[in-house]
Amino acid sequence: MSYPHLCRRIGVAATAALTVGAVAVSSTPAAAAAGRDDVAARLRALVTEQHFPGAVATLHSRDDRERRYTAGVADLRTKAPVPAGGQVRIGSNTKTFTAVVVLQLVGDGRIRLDEPVETYLPRLVRGDGIDGRRITVRQLLQHTSGLPDYAAAYLADDIFPVQHRYVSPRDLLDLALAGKAEFAPGQGWAYSNTNYLLAGLLVERVTGRPVGEEITRRILRPLNLRDTYFPSAGDQDIRKPHPHGYHLDTTGTLRDVTRLDPSWGWAAGGMIGTTADLNTFYSAVLAGRLLGEAELAEMRSTVAAPGMWAGARYGLGIISTPLSCGGLMWGHGGDIHGYETRDGATDDGRAAAVAVTALPGSVPEPEKAADAVVRFVDTALCRLT
Repeated sequence: MSYPHLCRRIGVAATAALTVGAVAVSSTPAAAAAGRDDVAARLRALVTEQHFPGAVATLHSRDDRERRYTAGVADLRTKAPVPAGGQVRIGSNTKTFTAVVVLQLVGDGRIRLDEPVETYLPRLVRGDGIDGRRITVRQLLQHTSGLPDYAAAYLADDIFPVQHRYVSPRDLLDLALAGKAEFAPGQGWAYSNTNYLLAGLLVERVTGRPVGEEITRRILRPLNLRDTYFPSAGDQDIRKPHPHGYHLDTTGTLRDVTRLDPSWGWAAGGMIGTTADLNTFYSAVLAGRLLGEAELAEMRSTVAAPGMWAGARYGLGIISTPLSCGGLMWGHGGDIHGYETRDGATDDGRAAAVAVTALPGSVPEPEKAADAVVRFVDTALCRLT
């Protein structure tokens, strides 16, 4: 669900033939023709040069104008066009939704950021160098807990054996706790999906309700995010029109992984949504529509995030990245087999999100492709007014 952890570095060329057809659709004009052309060209390049099967993006300007773009195909077999408002698996963007719920509970006085996890989940977090009495809620949200990542143990670098398997959060936690701590709590930074697995369990313990229900009640409904949802147990499909997602197998063949069980992602990466909804969500976070002033300030307090893209710093479930044109964008992004999303919003009201229909590790030059997706968001935000 994160760029460093789920982007398999497979240097085998995709053998499927890709057709390209970039489109831009909008009910209102964008800022400038040159800017529009540049954005469209860069999205096309994700297909023609980086060899992603398809791509979809949505841009939101300061004056509330929205513009949508697509490139490539939604289905390598039928060559159907990518739907401009298509749903995708948004992977680790789920972490920001989970973090917002935790921070809302902080604002309600039901959780304290610097309280040990043990207070809320007694006797649950124990292992080799792992002790919930020494790990705080803040350290979970900021990936400074030192907890090992369950995803590496569960996936073992291959989605296909577990593509349609359901796994419970507690089973995933057991996998994580069978490993060894990366470092003592607060003594380093390492991206670990286990942190947000525990954050989801924390939400459920404090509220007495499923974390997906809390995300829906506290975020999706108030923001009217009708195309974003937390899949229920056993739901392997994407409900609305969507581009298919693909992943490279060990023989070098791109295989359709659109239908899969996302239970292993859960509160760390299981959600489905659209690029337009991601723009709305991150803009609402920055505007203080979901969090109080104190909680938003805590969320935006960042630390260095080695191993992520250039300039990235990690807050409480949100990432800041310097823009080439000045200032910062705030978002998260997500990787899950079949889809990669990158997104960013600014304090002055701009937002951009893009999704491609394979992980960079499934295309010929993974590092170059991953960088191109991140740079697309930078370009889009710098072209917006």
